Amino acid sequence: MNLVQASKASVEKLEHFLQNNPNLNEYSLLQRGYVVELQGEIEGCFILEEMEKGTYWLKQLYITQSEAAVLPVLLESILTMAKQQHAQRVYVHSHQPVVDILLEALQFHPQKERAFVNKYDQRDGNWWLYHVS
Repeated sequence: MNLVQASKASVEKLEHFLQNNPNLNEYSLLQRGYVVELQGEIEGCFILEEMEKGTYWLKQLYITQSEAAVLPVLLESILTMAKQQHAQRVYVHSHQPVVDILLEALQFHPQKERAFVNKYDQRDGNWWLYHVS
């Protein structure tokens, strides 16, 4: 698995990935995101954006259904990346029960009524927090 800045990824592979996944925000991905390459193909993406000093928001986390089994490894890699960027906290807004289960297994903590959550309120889904050590 290779994590590559989307702006540095192969244009052809990125266009193919985005055509097959039209719900992704191409502009945000190209500005601040990364793509996940598996066996030479782009199979996923994410944005790890610093919102405040030491506080990051993992946005637009996506992996193709055919490669969903690598999601735990991908999340671990993203947390390692966050640590390298001196993150203290990583927030995730999950929209899928299976992701909630995975986040809980990776020691993320559910969030309700916290300053960050209230500031970036999203109606659907669940907020999770990981304390980077």
